[in-house]
Amino acid sequence: MSDVRSEVFASFDGTQLAVHRAGSGRPVVLLHGLFSSARMNWMRFGHAQALADAGFEAIMPDLRAHAESAAPHAIEAYPPDVLVRDVGALIAHLALSEYDLVGFSLGARTAARAVIGGLTPRRLVLAGMGIEGLSNWRKRSAVFLDAVERFDEVKRGEDAYFAVQFMKTMKIDRTAAHLLLESVQDIQPSDLARIAMPTLVLVGEEDRDNGSPDDLAQALPEGRLAQVPGNHMGSVTKPDLGRSIVSFLSA
Repeated sequence: MSDVRSEVFASFDGTQLAVHRAGSGRPVVLLHGLFSSARMNWMRFGHAQALADAGFEAIMPDLRAHAESAAPHAIEAYPPDVLVRDVGALIAHLALSEYDLVGFSLGARTAARAVIGGLTPRRLVLAGMGIEGLSNWRKRSAVFLDAVERFDEVKRGEDAYFAVQFMKTMKIDRTAAHLLLESVQDIQPSDLARIAMPTLVLVGEEDRDNGSPDDLAQALPEGRLAQVPGNHMGSVTKPDLGRSIVSFLSA
């Protein structure tokens, strides 16, 4: 995209975080997945452009310890739910009052927990997510922690292999990544009742990496399910993902 506007803002603790904006209209905050970036998740495959073309403003932060945002090494920079606090700081920084919220994978977990914690987007999209991925983070994160800790030893065929390759592509700071992974908190199934706005659970047809999307949609008061082609990582590369987000947010 050629019309992206990028800036840096200070989060709740002063950490400098990058945010990229494209288009104009009703704001949509988009949270990318683990080891990814705003450019990789939302711009590279046209999803931000689809939103801009439909009359939205795509607001795309780089999460703490990712891409163009700071990756501090002090443990104090990663309190529990630090990503949720960063999202709240972004909403406050931009003085957003009416907006939509979209997250993919780790971004979806962050979005869900942010809403449970008090954020009130008009509509919510949880992409690449199932119910087990929200409530059993320790099991899900074990592969990523293994990738961080055995970075130079992981062999092709091991569960952590593709995570290591993606980390290399994205030039992830492993010290910061380890601290960030430890800061993520579980969501209790009973908390899902607090996500009261219309919510789209959007997954690849072959994606069950984070458990059952059907069960997640059924557990949400205003949940609905949609599928696009691909597996967990592949679904992000399909234009269907952006089209589904636009369709849901335009309703």
